[in-house]
Amino acid sequence: MTSMTMTQKILATHAGMTKVTAGQLILANVDMVLGNDITSPVAINEFGKIKTDKVFDKEKIALVMDHFAPNKDIQAAQQCKLCREFSNEKEITNFYDTGDMGIEHALLPEKGLVTSGDIVVGADSHTCTYGALGAFSTGVGSTDMACAMATGKAWFKVPSAICFNLTGKLNEYVSGKDVILHIIGMIGVSGALYKSMEFKGSGLSNLTIDDRLCMANMAIEAGAKNGIFEVDNITLEYLSSVGAKKPVIFSADKNAVYDKTYDIDLGSIKSTVAFPHLPENARTFDNMEDIIIDQVVIGSCTNGRLSDLIAAAEIIKGKKVAKNVRTIIIPATQKIYLQAMEMGLLKIFIEANCAVSTPTCGPCLGGHMGILAKGERAVATTNRNFVGRMGHPESEVYLASPQVAAASAIAGKIAHPYDVMKKGE
Repeated sequence: MTSMTMTQKILATHAGMTKVTAGQLILANVDMVLGNDITSPVAINEFGKIKTDKVFDKEKIALVMDHFAPNKDIQAAQQCKLCREFSNEKEITNFYDTGDMGIEHALLPEKGLVTSGDIVVGADSHTCTYGALGAFSTGVGSTDMACAMATGKAWFKVPSAICFNLTGKLNEYVSGKDVILHIIGMIGVSGALYKSMEFKGSGLSNLTIDDRLCMANMAIEAGAKNGIFEVDNITLEYLSSVGAKKPVIFSADKNAVYDKTYDIDLGSIKSTVAFPHLPENARTFDNMEDIIIDQVVIGSCTNGRLSDLIAAAEIIKGKKVAKNVRTIIIPATQKIYLQAMEMGLLKIFIEANCAVSTPTCGPCLGGHMGILAKGERAVATTNRNFVGRMGHPESEVYLASPQVAAASAIAGKIAHPYDVMKKGE
């Protein structure tokens, strides 16, 4: 009997098969189809070419207006209008717009729309985020999104897998962001090309759901088809807390075949920064020169959750950001925004001269709310630092954790949290 990985078991079940093997092409049922204000309009136009009047299931489609929302210009407004009209016409339940939305990959878990064992496809490359919950989730093109909305099915080539066996416990000021930057630095941006990155081991018990969501989110930055975590009590408690449907738990067979296995001691991970212009350019503070910065962005689908804001506020509290550093805080959802307000985090940020925004992807993709000029440098908790990603092609983006980003905002240069906290004592 062929042994299977977690991902392969989920795919086999959804394809109605007893087994699948790496490289096999299958047609599988999907549990959720996701689109945003950039990708959905293309999918909607393609949907119009399909001979059907209805979507396959109005409960299993989510359209989230997050990239250029609130509408930054006329074109963005037109895009959202098209999505709004389509959602009204097709009676799509999960349509989220300004005032009732969030960054899609933070919003769907928060709303309980994804659970363990699901297949989720989304017309956004960071759809792989939901692997943190034990789901198979992956980005697709807008045409595939259109077909999935119509049929509830999608074609997949079954991926092979890489195993990451995690042990130990993270040190202070080190988070899931540092772990995934370390891994991408180790294997490279094509190190997991069209493979499943499967995370397991005793160290999982020391990673929060937010750590896992961050790590799964950036699996695509290693070229992976998906990232996925073993389901444990932390997963199940989270799913219960958000009212997700009953999980279906898949575990890799003991003799599952992996292309590679990496053993990683979480206690060995240090605060890590990805230098321009690739996420694989990972460096620690052991040999880092002074890098003067102009902007800090704390937010995004990678690190805009409440725990990220709490970690940043702990470092910023009672201080002022450096005079020439624009510091932009973007809670990932309206719920997180409200929680941060009730906890007094927004007061801490504003008193430190930070700008606090409504949820939006905004600056991450160079959209709005924080574009860089020529020659400017930003530290960001986002997931990509390609040439021109956040503005001018001659600007630079340094990827880091909320802790490092907050410390850098105070210092006016890329800084380790220890240094800033020690100086403030």
